[in-house]
Amino acid sequence: MELHPESVVVAAGRPHEPGGPLNTPIVLTAPYRHLPDDNPYARHDVSPTVRAFEDALGALEGGTALAFASGIAAAAAVIDRLPAGAAVVVPDAAYSGTVSAFAAQQELGRLTVRPVDSADTAAVLAALDGAALLWLESVSNPLMAVPDLPALIAAAHAAGAQVAVDSTFSTPLVLRPLDLGADVVMHSATKYLAGHSDVIMGALVVRDQALAAELHDGRTRTGAVPGMLEAYLATRGIRTLALRMERAQANAATLAARLAEHPHVARVRYPGLATDPGHAVAARDHRGFGAMIGIETAGTAEQAERVCECVRLITHATSLGGVESLIERRARHDIDAAFGTPPTLLRFSVGIEHVEDLWADLSQALDAAFSG
Repeated sequence: MELHPESVVVAAGRPHEPGGPLNTPIVLTAPYRHLPDDNPYARHDVSPTVRAFEDALGALEGGTALAFASGIAAAAAVIDRLPAGAAVVVPDAAYSGTVSAFAAQQELGRLTVRPVDSADTAAVLAALDGAALLWLESVSNPLMAVPDLPALIAAAHAAGAQVAVDSTFSTPLVLRPLDLGADVVMHSATKYLAGHSDVIMGALVVRDQALAAELHDGRTRTGAVPGMLEAYLATRGIRTLALRMERAQANAATLAARLAEHPHVARVRYPGLATDPGHAVAARDHRGFGAMIGIETAGTAEQAERVCECVRLITHATSLGGVESLIERRARHDIDAAFGTPPTLLRFSVGIEHVEDLWADLSQALDAAFSG
């Protein structure tokens, strides 16, 4: 029986032994007893706790999942398999950890990095000649650009490049990049998958079994496996992913529309708004518009920072994708400022609180920041 994603998040990755536990337990061991032809060890793939997470995410994304110790460890596994001298096409504005990882490889002379505006399809196509990898974000962090994945994936493959998509902002409930032809899907499981701001973990999902084996071997060599507690918590987080995303997306849609009318807001970056540059592509390819909003306030960077300092229910902190709403001014980070993040841009991760409480908090913070 084929299940809807809302059922998959609940059912996938569970043990089925008669009389056994409903949930895969936390198995706290590094070594396992020898088999006649093997010496199992938790740095490989023998932990049932990690496998439960991988089975659940793999079922959601429609591929084979591999768990990693962090999102950036998952990204590094893709980068490390590239041959020396390879050219890679990457977004010119993206998650700072990924930008730093690619920049470090270029500084070492291992890779040639070609940064492009991922929402400019023509610019991406022009950069693909001779590239080994095209790295994309389903929705860019923090500028909220929406690339045309079907067109870019097809063009990359025609040029002989593989495609990896960081789909952290979207989750498998909004977008399944493998269905659009991507070779690798990456998640920072720290964010929406785990969902409670208490886990550091990452994941890759692929369909090609040779690629899965290669990435698995790389994970084994580097030891970038997640801890058992982290894997258990991430699996538990997946169980409520559908409900959390439903509520968070509904909240985000309401708040984005109201923010667009607020006198102290210069621009709202949210693909659910009909006026957003990414709306048409997101409406065509995504099953929702996510729960991340970019808010460019009017006035100065200092006033934008003051908004973050004045929130009461919303938390002034980095990260995203948890049950609680988080906000921060991204250009306070040098690397985000360096790739052109507007100084007044606030990255707003919308949580599952009551939407009217969130609106009241945003309204009072905006008014306080611009008063006097």
